Amino acid sequence: MPANKHKRKATSHVKTTSLKSTQSSGLISSHPKAFVMGGLFFVALGLYLLAFESQNNAMFGVAMLSLIAGGATTIYANFTVSRKK
Repeated sequence: MPANKHKRKATSHVKTTSLKSTQSSGLISSHPKAFVMGGLFFVALGLYLLAFESQNNAMFGVAMLSLIAGGATTIYANFTVSRKK
C-alpha cells in the first residue's frame, strides 16, 4: 500500500433547507403597480417634451431625464411585482 493513500472525507448528510424568500419592506416593493404607472407617466411626459417642447437645450435635457428615470422606475418596479403560481 502506498504511504499517502487518498481517503474520502466523511461528509455530513444534512438536508439543506431552503430559506423562505422574504420581500424587502421598501417603498417600491410595497406598491409596485403604483410605481409602474408613475414610471410610465414619466416616459409619456418625456416623449411629449421631446416631440413638442424640445426647441431649447433645457427642455431636451428634462425630456431625456424624464425618459431615463421613468424607464428605470418601470423596469425596477416590474421586477418587484410578485408572480402568482
